[in-house]
Amino acid sequence: MYNIFKLNNGLRIVTEYIEHVNSISVGVMVQNGSRNEDLEVNGISHFIEHMFFKGTEKRNSKEIVEEIENVGGQINAYTSKEVTCYYIKALNTHVDLAIDILADMLINSKFDEEEIKKEQGVVIEEINMSEDSPEDVLSDIQARALFGDNPLSYPILGTSKNIRSFNHSKLKKFVKSHYAPNNSVVSICGKFDEKELRKILEGKFGGWKAEDEYKPFYEEPKIINGTMYTNKPIEQLHINLALKGLPYAHDKSYALLLLNNIFGGGASSRLFQKVREELGLCYTIYSYAQPYLGVGVNNIYTGVSKQYADKALDAIYKELKELVEKGITKEQLEINKEKIKAGYILGLESTSSRMFANAKSLLLQNKIKTQEEVIEKINTINNDDINYVLDTCFKPGIISTAYVGPDIEVNKLNNIIEPSIKAFNILNLQKI
Repeated sequence: MYNIFKLNNGLRIVTEYIEHVNSISVGVMVQNGSRNEDLEVNGISHFIEHMFFKGTEKRNSKEIVEEIENVGGQINAYTSKEVTCYYIKALNTHVDLAIDILADMLINSKFDEEEIKKEQGVVIEEINMSEDSPEDVLSDIQARALFGDNPLSYPILGTSKNIRSFNHSKLKKFVKSHYAPNNSVVSICGKFDEKELRKILEGKFGGWKAEDEYKPFYEEPKIINGTMYTNKPIEQLHINLALKGLPYAHDKSYALLLLNNIFGGGASSRLFQKVREELGLCYTIYSYAQPYLGVGVNNIYTGVSKQYADKALDAIYKELKELVEKGITKEQLEINKEKIKAGYILGLESTSSRMFANAKSLLLQNKIKTQEEVIEKINTINNDDINYVLDTCFKPGIISTAYVGPDIEVNKLNNIIEPSIKAFNILNLQKI
């Protein structure tokens, strides 16, 4: 059962009580990520996420994690393009402690200059590690190929040059302007006493004030039909092919999920069966949606040996063309409704996943979809929905490509799948 309310300072709270568990998941999600940055401070949202763990007025960095881990709990955080989330999972008897630590981190972090210098080294090593990962490089250059100079193209980790420029005043200024109760949500899922929980939340978060309400503004994203590639001396060629997608919370998003399930969502999908099982060209291949506020992308990923790339791309292109021309059968529609319902229901067995889903829904839509509403939405997917997604997302074909691997012949590869796509930039991975 969901319950939504606001504290006096405007902070939205969503709780979901689950009787049969003895755990609690508590998260604070803020509508701030790399999309909220400009180039000069790109990476600051992720760096601030790190710094919230480095000490407050009453806890040092060790005590923040130790107090939760000493009672068997887990504490972590993540930064994405559009949100940052700090969260704790613990036994429900420690809900007071979990809320206290998260509130302390968000309201009372010190941003000590010595800790900033140490964490700069940590994050730069994280960037170095990402640069050694072809999948991470592929994700970053694909965003550049799709969105050009729009902040959606900015890497979440930022650049080493930017990281070295961060100091106490710059971090505090950004937190002051981008972290506020009105653009944040506290989400709690598990077993708790509702009346006691409200008292705890008001006591811990009630003092969180902001001088101004922060209202995130995003430039209208325009998708660029471009290609980017990075030559790296590795064994495989990593490929991302982008199709048009649907924005976050679009009415037809479940139909897109269903079609992705058929096209590249698992071991029985068309791409997996054709490219891996029948042709034996790769180990991994799948398609997935990437929804953002106001825009969405649909992706096809695979990693192949360079000598098999042309065959793999030809097979992918033919499977895409066949899906658009023939669509899906009634039997496939009904089977995959059950599949995505099962995936959704199985996901609900985790208090953490429910906490994340509730937080994001309330933060970005200001409402919560009940489980019954989601199941009903899946059950009522029909041919009109499928045809809409086929026409909108799949029929336009591949709109952008990204490659990471050895000695990439980009024009040759692009001509296999979409002759209209031309390479517009070469990205050689460099340390900045």
